[in-house]
Amino acid sequence: MALACLAAAGLYRLGTPHDFFDLKIYMRAMRWWAAGNPLYDYVQPDHVQGELYFTYPPFAALLLRPFAALPLGVTAAIFTALTLFAVVVTTLWLLDQTDFVAGRGRSPAWFVAGLAVALTLAVESIRETINFGQINMLLVVLVLADLLFAVPRGSRWAGVGVGLATALKLFPGIFLVYLLAARRWRAAAVGGATTAAATLLSAALAPADSWRFWTRELWATGRVGRTDYTGNQSLYGLLSRLWVPEEPNRLLWLTLVVAVAGYGLWRAARAVRAGDALTGLTLAGLVGALISPITWPHHIYWFIPAVVVLLDTAQRTPRLPRRRLAARIALAGLTYLGAVYGVVSYHDWGFAPEPTDSPMEFVLRNLYVLLALLLLATLPVRDRRTSPTSLKSAGRPAYVGLPGTDPRCGTTR
Repeated sequence: MALACLAAAGLYRLGTPHDFFDLKIYMRAMRWWAAGNPLYDYVQPDHVQGELYFTYPPFAALLLRPFAALPLGVTAAIFTALTLFAVVVTTLWLLDQTDFVAGRGRSPAWFVAGLAVALTLAVESIRETINFGQINMLLVVLVLADLLFAVPRGSRWAGVGVGLATALKLFPGIFLVYLLAARRWRAAAVGGATTAAATLLSAALAPADSWRFWTRELWATGRVGRTDYTGNQSLYGLLSRLWVPEEPNRLLWLTLVVAVAGYGLWRAARAVRAGDALTGLTLAGLVGALISPITWPHHIYWFIPAVVVLLDTAQRTPRLPRRRLAARIALAGLTYLGAVYGVVSYHDWGFAPEPTDSPMEFVLRNLYVLLALLLLATLPVRDRRTSPTSLKSAGRPAYVGLPGTDPRCGTTR
């Protein structure tokens, strides 16, 4: 475990020192706003993306604005501490969904948890979140608390976490669609109502900025950054790197989006019907990363639960054929190593728009896109309706299948 901690620290030392770059933009934008200027007029020159703006919804701005009164160092310390806390909490939640600790695990719980936290801190999405001063782990906490606990247990608060996360940053909106695909109508309605309430609150407090965001800035993807930049690990980013300097074919992109979203959410719904909330939300997260026009590495937390699911199914299935067992372990290793090495932390892809011109470069520049597509098709679904871990953690199965569903739907072939 000590070696894992040292290795994680070394990755932070050797990687790109972003020096809280995004957090500085947030705070400068908040001070600009506090001085009476229109929030979405703030712009900062950048040698990679050209110009950078504040791009979050007004509700996020309302929560960030008090931090503008603090020294930047204090704000950075608070954001880092909250991110580290979120990593620890969410890692423990993921382990609670497995047999690593709860069922047949042979190692002490403290050792497994400590090792898992160290390995999670090494992943590029976490490194980038900390180094940039991003808010992504706050969103992950809201989503996991909702979809792993509140929704499966039928809590009256089910949907609130996803709704708040969506109001803060649009990416988690995919989980509202996921709830609909899983036929969790009440949770989806509560989530949508929560998003609407937070949005209306921000509109009441900042009407001009809210109107501008929802009618104009939301649709201006150029404000977020260049779509062909290697850091954009979405389907649109992949196509942009093939088409640059021209815009990619929008009809082709929309066709891929419909196909990927339809297939991924169908698999996620099957996972929910089998009681496997973790696999369901992981598949939905991967769908969101793929179909968003811009997906930065710090958005793609969802490789971490994917690795957990792969390793858990490898150890919990005693009669799994050796080839399938080896394939799952290999895929878990490939996903983890790819997520650790990353696509931007240790590569200098240059700043000029350049098309992908070789098969190896295509793989390296689109590594997360290709991994997400692979996992979307191969991530196994665990039938947990009678799982000892589910009975332990909730006092009953995490989710009972819909009437008439086939209990074999949790298997993959």
